[in-house]
Amino acid sequence: MRKRNQTSGLDALKAIRQQVPNATLKTVIGAPRSKAAPGLEPTISPEPADETGLFRRQVGDVRPVKSADRAELGRPRPAPTPRPRQPELEVEPPARRPVRVDENDAAAVFRSALGDIAPIKDFNRVDLSLQRQRANPGVRAVEHWEPVAPTLDETTLTDPAALFRHVAGEVAPLKDKNLAAVDRPLPAPRPRLREEDEREVLREALESPISFEDRLDMGDEAAYLRVGLPRRVLTDLRRGRWVVQGELDLHGLTRDEARASLAQFIALALQQGRRCLRVIHGKGHGSPGRIPVLKHLSRGWLAQREDILAFCQAKPHDGGDGALLVLLQAGGGNRG
Repeated sequence: MRKRNQTSGLDALKAIRQQVPNATLKTVIGAPRSKAAPGLEPTISPEPADETGLFRRQVGDVRPVKSADRAELGRPRPAPTPRPRQPELEVEPPARRPVRVDENDAAAVFRSALGDIAPIKDFNRVDLSLQRQRANPGVRAVEHWEPVAPTLDETTLTDPAALFRHVAGEVAPLKDKNLAAVDRPLPAPRPRLREEDEREVLREALESPISFEDRLDMGDEAAYLRVGLPRRVLTDLRRGRWVVQGELDLHGLTRDEARASLAQFIALALQQGRRCLRVIHGKGHGSPGRIPVLKHLSRGWLAQREDILAFCQAKPHDGGDGALLVLLQAGGGNRG
């Protein structure tokens, strides 16, 4: 504030000097006082002789402002800027010189492998050995038990049964309470006689020639025989030398349902080891136009399978022209 007042006084002094010429000012200051009439002498204060007096005259009534009711405005300081730190360089420890270890010394090899392993510190751990021994006195006896080398005679050492009895002498069997007696189911009986009969029938059909009676018995009904098999296989199937082991009835099924059921039936028979099956496809009395649709379709489906050896029309008492006798190849099913 003082600096401001001083600046205002200097500006006023400069204004006065511009209004009054220097010569006039010096004349007025240096001229002698004129005598005036008594009682009429003017009361004019003498002009100051320098600039300091003029300044005091201009700022004579100025008083400094009190220090109260003032706000000191300071320039805000900038936010501190962190100095960039240089990354500390990790000093790699000097490489150890490799120690040559004798590979034939097992202890030296073990110590070399565990050379960098440090033991775990024992702080913040509780030693439970005393508490364990106090809680169970038998633990201490077991921990301090040292086995005694048994003394065996030569007979016990040479006899395996005696040696086993000596080792298991103090072993007691477990009690049978809280145990469930689980009996393993017995396997299904294997029909060995039937299997032998089937093999014998097939062997005779492959080896024996076809007779004149067999040719007459074939007739004109539809039949199927795999290529390479003798006609005697089909003759034996027609004459009933194969025991029927399964039956499937396709009555009332649609075309897709009948095909899926037939495929599933044959797959299950092969898995169970069955050889001769009867498939009842019907005579078509309930079909539109009395056309046996499933009869022709089932024969076509069977002829396309590689696991079918032969099939023929059944005998009248087995279904006649409404059923088929099917002979399967020997499957890899579980028979025992």
